[in-house]
Amino acid sequence: MAKISTSASTLMPVADARARILDAMKTVSAESVSLAQARGRVLADDVIARVTQPPVAVSAMDGYAVRAADVASVPATLTVIGEAPAGGAFDGNVGAGQAVRIFTGGPVPTGADAIVIQEDTMRDGDQVTVKEAVLAGRFIRPAGLDFSAGDVGVEAGRTLTARDIALCAAMNVPWLRVRRRPRVAVLANGDELVMPGDTIGPNQIVSSNNVGLCALIDASGGEAIDLGIAPDDADGLVAMAAGARGADLLITIGGASVGDHDLIQSVLGESGLNVDFWRIAMRPGKPLIFGHFGDVPMLGLPGNPVSALVCGLVFLKPAIAALLGADAPDLATRSASITSDLGKNDQRQDYLRATTTKDDNGNLTVTPFGKQDSSMLSRLARANALILRAPHAEAVTAGDSVDIIDLEPLGY
Repeated sequence: MAKISTSASTLMPVADARARILDAMKTVSAESVSLAQARGRVLADDVIARVTQPPVAVSAMDGYAVRAADVASVPATLTVIGEAPAGGAFDGNVGAGQAVRIFTGGPVPTGADAIVIQEDTMRDGDQVTVKEAVLAGRFIRPAGLDFSAGDVGVEAGRTLTARDIALCAAMNVPWLRVRRRPRVAVLANGDELVMPGDTIGPNQIVSSNNVGLCALIDASGGEAIDLGIAPDDADGLVAMAAGARGADLLITIGGASVGDHDLIQSVLGESGLNVDFWRIAMRPGKPLIFGHFGDVPMLGLPGNPVSALVCGLVFLKPAIAALLGADAPDLATRSASITSDLGKNDQRQDYLRATTTKDDNGNLTVTPFGKQDSSMLSRLARANALILRAPHAEAVTAGDSVDIIDLEPLGY
């Protein structure tokens, strides 16, 4: 049998379970990828600027580079002695009564300390009349305004966005060190399950959990390895679980309880499964296992579809973040006004499927589905929020404020 370090009768609080799971995750190794491959990856090393941007003082506008002292009193007429286009430069010096035609991004010539925008001038041959005074530094971008060589542009642990990649390119960094995608093996269990599209026999159902969890793994930055559906016999389960060797995390689905056909603990315990804890004080998702199958951390999710996917959000998604060396996704709550009554909660933390909308005054309201059965996947798909109810939460009536977790910003 599996070695179990917590009492089988204990319901562990969600926060404690999550903390113990995250603490057991070991950050995966790094690899180098090009900028084109980097979006969505987690940065392993700080990105250091290799250049200064801008490298010299440049103009922020089209106009004329001047000495501010020469245009302190306007109108002032100056002699145009050259031009400084972007990608070019004026090599001379701007002296008293002189100006240089300049374009956005053009280097500010020596002697000039301000830019007069084109709209505030009138040009006649090599003479330009300035109609608006400017102070020193006006419309000049100093060298290093954006960043300087040696600056840290993007810090390790960040999930790279398009904005980050643009900054890395500007810093002249073509390759980035990122965490490799954690390999997460997924093994469903049960003779009653068939894959989508397969022939459905008597007393069988279509397996949705492995497909949905693989999608969640991919969306969370991992590499899903679908091991398939293990039969309800010891030899088959052990043989298929062996496919998790070399993975960074093993997810089993179903078989997490203690019934005659719930084989995860009993069978895998004979093949190296050490259980840290099981049974969580949450709904849905109480029969959850965490331990190690050999050297591989293992998360045993319940078989009910909603239970498995809610546990995926609460435990699997942050576990992948921990493997990547990133901050766990924030399941931060915000308040909404509930549209129906709810009774007093028991000792389990509740995650109720719900939909949100705005009332006539623009205030956020939330409506829980009337039936919260953990087999009803359609309601999870239609939900855009979960109402979070703490253990022993008091009853609420319509109009009261409750805490919700927004699902869509989490990519869930």
